[in-house]
Amino acid sequence: MTDNLVPVHPGLAGGPVYLDYNATTPVDPRVTEAMLPYLTDFFGNPSSNHPYSTEPRQALARARAQVAGLIGARADEVVFTSSGSEADLLALRGTVLTSGHPRPHVITQVTEHPAVLGTCRSLERLHGARVTVLPVDGNGLVDPAALAAALTDDTVVVSVMAANNETGALQPITELAALAHERGVRFHCDAAQAAGKISLDVEELGVDLLTVVGHKMYAPKGIAALYVRDGVRLEPVAYGGGQERGLRAGTENVALAVALGAAARIAAGDPSDGTQARIAARQRGLHPRLAAALPGRVHLNGPDKGRLPNTLNVSIDGVIGHELLTAALGIAASTGSACHSGNHTPSPVLTAMGLDSKRALGALRLSLGRWSTPDDIETAATQLVKAAAAH
Repeated sequence: MTDNLVPVHPGLAGGPVYLDYNATTPVDPRVTEAMLPYLTDFFGNPSSNHPYSTEPRQALARARAQVAGLIGARADEVVFTSSGSEADLLALRGTVLTSGHPRPHVITQVTEHPAVLGTCRSLERLHGARVTVLPVDGNGLVDPAALAAALTDDTVVVSVMAANNETGALQPITELAALAHERGVRFHCDAAQAAGKISLDVEELGVDLLTVVGHKMYAPKGIAALYVRDGVRLEPVAYGGGQERGLRAGTENVALAVALGAAARIAAGDPSDGTQARIAARQRGLHPRLAAALPGRVHLNGPDKGRLPNTLNVSIDGVIGHELLTAALGIAASTGSACHSGNHTPSPVLTAMGLDSKRALGALRLSLGRWSTPDDIETAATQLVKAAAAH
């Protein structure tokens, strides 16, 4: 374990085995410790000009530099937002509204997060944009040739996520961004699931805009950031006092910004302590255990290689994912299906990859994290196999 990392997170002690880190992460106690003074002692408005504002203003600057350090950016290229959805909205709407095109063209892909797909639909409805949604292959990946063919003189922005939240599939962002830039097109990447799990460098990726989300990397909900490459113009998402480079007005939430900065600092230091390597090893051990215990019934969804080190998405023949999780007592995980008011439908991500409805409904998303232990993997495998064998 890393220094100062508690063996068992207080929020997980005594509860079910938590395998839903892609949905949200427990807040790291070190992050909580870093942010607490800005909820108590250092309450000043960072935009004020008196002693009470000094520490909040400096803390905000440190947090911005810490987030920038995680992704290889400059501190002045980091804009704090309230969520990944807001960051995606700022990136896409902001680009479209400053493009000057009478009917701007936006390109995305079919397995994007609803924050991106929903923003694209709003741009069609409210701003006359034309949107192209690229297909994916059986591993959930975009074909760069498909992007090249879709680019036109009217294309103003391409948005492709770094890693899929359900399957963990890693998109070829560097190649896709280079294709966009050959045509003078901005490239946005939603890296909500990737940041803190794999190495990200905005210069190596070649992206113009990149979304980072706090609650996916052990910070609280309600804080995120958008990397905006120097020189990229965006229409603000909120108007008023000029905070966040004039792109998001409103008094900054210093405590949450500090939390995101602390989470980014911890994640950036991970290569030296091996946390991600341990997570990856435990994830790799789960799939073969399930497959050996349920021969011929377990199918991997997404790429075998080239996916997030913490994410496993599998379908088990003869079961419905949400029913299996209900029967597998002591496990908190997700399925590949979207559940609304008890109506379970196949995951759009999995069906876009070509899975039939039966296999898509049998999917489980098992995502590990900082506090996943070997005992958790043992318990999860035992409970899932026991529940599946009963079907």
